[in-house]
Amino acid sequence: MSVAEHPGQTGPVTFDTAPDRYKHWKLSVDGRVATLALDVDEDAGIRPGYKLKLNSYDLGVDIEFRDALDRIRFEHPEVACVVVTSAKDRSFCAGANIYMLGASSHQWKVNFCKFTNETRNGMEDSSRHDGLRFIAAVNGACAGGGYEIALACDEILMIDDRSTAVSLPEVPLLGVLPGTGGLTRVVDKRKVRRDVADLFCTNADGVRAERAKAWKLVDAIAAPSEFAALVRDRSAAQAAASPRPAGAHGIALRPLQRTIDARGYHYPNVDVTFDREARTATIVVHAPRTTQPETPEAIVEAGDAWWPLAFARELDDAILMLRTNEPALGLLLLRTEGDPAAVLAVDRMLLAQREHWLVRETIGFLRRALARLDVTSRSLYAIVDRGSCFAGTLLELALAADRTYMLALAEGADAPTIALGATNFGLYPVVNGLSRLDTRFEGDLPAFATLKAAAGYRYRAQEALEAELVTVAPDQLDWDDEIRLAIEERTSLSPDALSAMEANLRFPGPETLETKIFGRLSAWQNWVFYRPNSTGERGALKIFGTGARPSFDQERV
Repeated sequence: MSVAEHPGQTGPVTFDTAPDRYKHWKLSVDGRVATLALDVDEDAGIRPGYKLKLNSYDLGVDIEFRDALDRIRFEHPEVACVVVTSAKDRSFCAGANIYMLGASSHQWKVNFCKFTNETRNGMEDSSRHDGLRFIAAVNGACAGGGYEIALACDEILMIDDRSTAVSLPEVPLLGVLPGTGGLTRVVDKRKVRRDVADLFCTNADGVRAERAKAWKLVDAIAAPSEFAALVRDRSAAQAAASPRPAGAHGIALRPLQRTIDARGYHYPNVDVTFDREARTATIVVHAPRTTQPETPEAIVEAGDAWWPLAFARELDDAILMLRTNEPALGLLLLRTEGDPAAVLAVDRMLLAQREHWLVRETIGFLRRALARLDVTSRSLYAIVDRGSCFAGTLLELALAADRTYMLALAEGADAPTIALGATNFGLYPVVNGLSRLDTRFEGDLPAFATLKAAAGYRYRAQEALEAELVTVAPDQLDWDDEIRLAIEERTSLSPDALSAMEANLRFPGPETLETKIFGRLSAWQNWVFYRPNSTGERGALKIFGTGARPSFDQERV
């Protein structure tokens, strides 16, 4: 999406915020329990042209939500359970704002859905890996994306006030799909029987408390006079069962040091430069330039300046900025610079201290940032040349790439190398649940064992090619032409076909809830958003709220 394709867009969308700038969420912490209360300011959309009525959300609301979750992870590590609820009477959340969607470009809608999916998946990631539990306290009407927020939680509690209902009304009302994993989570996570799910997902009015519990759509219900006690008891139980440290003291997540100019995005550890003529963006990640702390106490003292956390935040931000603001830059060239030994030393510290809360949360941030790169609809080429530092955690960038080009030089000090570290063998699983090495070798156990035994070895180009760690290893004579032709060839192909091809090739192996959401669900929603039945002039999404009935092309495709 170019920035001009959303109503009122005046500049690049940024994804960093802070609690003192929130317009839509209220964050409070009481001991081991944090409460995130949705209180949307209907006149404070990220762009003009619509009102966020009934606690509906747009990208700006979700940017705050994602920031609040990170604040809890890093600034409040003592919190073991997060209650997500509403500060508005009788309205939990109406989901994504329909008028915003109706006025937005196709690219904006798809990127919006992807970001909201990643935020919800991140909640489940924190619950699965880090013991941070989530409870949805549904205290009012809960529709569409509102119910999808609830579905991302570990438990759903619902007020039984004879009017509150949960629903996924996108198919009957809008001619589109629940875009944030709703269909997948209802049957895969909630284990709702598929015929019951079919009935639920085609009923625009939704279902109230007793039936919702009987259908497994919620876990527990309570009358209004008993609902607060139910939420309090269940959040206390979830917190008590969590392994998170009650006595931990958090660190501040300070504003990112980022400069935006015509050349790109510039951070202390990550630099992004644009080549608009070639339609590429080059992302350079710098290895640590100074000695990194080696004890938990020193890591906490370093805070958000600690290199693994600092570079993870910067990389994550750069990916989001590129996705939203630079759609024509379809090929990302991944480069690294620095001392491989410095990265491998940090990796050893990550593994040795992984039970410490800040190290664990930093690993989680890296895991989610790298997964965001995996599911980004851009071609990814890793370029390993002089001065490169593809080692350990930074090698994950190359393992995520669609291709890796490595410069083959004669023996010499400046010949590039790559090195595996212990972090490459499962610390950062892909959305299919496997490591990137597992995904690369698709169950070839002997090859995997050989690589693991050689962790720390510095592979030169020919060795890396023989070990199947890189794709092409041109010599110095052919290097420039090989890279130039590879870039020109890739950027000459259909972006739509490339996005589809990459999504099919990147995640071999078992299917998971995440691969279904980012593959199957996202692909269908992408297609549905183009269809006239939803977004045509007489489509359901376009005329919603006018009182007119949509006009559907009745042919099945």
